[in-house]
Amino acid sequence: MLDNLTQRLTGVIKNLRGQARLSESNIQDALREVRMALLEADVALPVVKEFVAQVKVSALGEEVVGNLNPGQALIGVVHRELTKLMGEHNDALNLAAVPPAVILMAGLQGAGKTTTSGKLAKLLRDQNKKKVLLVSCDIYRPAAIEQLRTLAKQLDIDFFSSDITQKPQDIAFAALDFARKHHHDVLIVDTAGRLAIDSAMMAEIQDLHALLKPIETLFVVDAMTGQDAVNTAKAFGDALPLTGIVLTKLDGDARGGAALSVRHVTGKPIKFIGVSEKVNGLEAFHPERMASRVLGMGDVLSLIEEVHREVDHVEAEKLAKKMQTGKGFDLNDFKMQMVQMRKMGGMSAMMDKLPAQMSQAAAGAKVDDKSIYRLEGIINSMTMAERSKPELIKASRKRRIAMGAGVQVMHVNQLLNQFEQTQKMMKLFSKGGGMAKMMRSMAGKMPGMR
Repeated sequence: MLDNLTQRLTGVIKNLRGQARLSESNIQDALREVRMALLEADVALPVVKEFVAQVKVSALGEEVVGNLNPGQALIGVVHRELTKLMGEHNDALNLAAVPPAVILMAGLQGAGKTTTSGKLAKLLRDQNKKKVLLVSCDIYRPAAIEQLRTLAKQLDIDFFSSDITQKPQDIAFAALDFARKHHHDVLIVDTAGRLAIDSAMMAEIQDLHALLKPIETLFVVDAMTGQDAVNTAKAFGDALPLTGIVLTKLDGDARGGAALSVRHVTGKPIKFIGVSEKVNGLEAFHPERMASRVLGMGDVLSLIEEVHREVDHVEAEKLAKKMQTGKGFDLNDFKMQMVQMRKMGGMSAMMDKLPAQMSQAAAGAKVDDKSIYRLEGIINSMTMAERSKPELIKASRKRRIAMGAGVQVMHVNQLLNQFEQTQKMMKLFSKGGGMAKMMRSMAGKMPGMR
């Protein structure tokens, strides 16, 4: 999503070298690059002007200490100011209310309100241990109620039934009463959207707000709409007492300007970001982490948190023991590693959170989500004996496995070679000084390693 912006900003550091401090003369060109990068990313013009002016004030006279060069020092200043621009810290949901705490979802049609409602329900159940009830008050889009019902069933979340013959206010009141009687902690109310802002839609959602008195009113906005996202958020903010914003589709081809503009223009915190279409593709928004990603520093903290949430810890412990002994690692374990990676959104999602240099190295290795699925399909075509003892797989078995997986024999050979390399590294790891030996053995085989 932010690739172009990241490339432009990281390129700034190449233009400042050999200076003792940042001065007005030596940062002028760099700030021009920053300004152009932000405008290309569709950041609102008033935000760009104020941001660049603030960076200039903060950067002038900044001492260049230690091994830093002036370009790196400027990146440090830009990181601090980007973090301030987006809110400085994560604003968590406020659920301190007499149950049920009501969360009202607002936004235009197509922004992802319904999907986000389901993702948020899953997040609150899994991470906050809340009993959640979902309800749709969208009586205008025929499939809206059914879409949320299907999503709730898929996620095993309670759903309050409604139909298009009812009034939105009646649906909301009945759902609130049901949630109270059945001891739900949270009620998430999905509302109707339009293709554009109109007075009828605003009047309806204002009535729902007055009836439900939600503790959280979240505006869901599509990041791919660029600067229009900021204008729409401001219009909703004028009509409703919004408590936060959810930016969706940040995994798409959006230029990223909305993420940098919306907090500044509306004064409302970004609480969540949608990072994939999967049901676990909703993350808490951390401004300092997003600033790091924009500047090519990666977001390792979010990656670690995701690993803790998604990885099967029992399987991980079994694999750790096999790594320690150097014995027993087979193709079933190799497949399990790929399954765990897929749970975390695949290789592309992981690379998005890695620092730029590591991400480029991984891209150079040509390990993508498509190849992971292919490797998994090849292993699925093997018998249990072949998975446990790959040495059994000779020419005739390779042909059978390739036909079963719909691939060529060379792809089976590639899988076996990759497995063999992984197995060798694990054996090195199990011996004394294993990590150092493993790194030396990878030298020249992994991009960026010598």
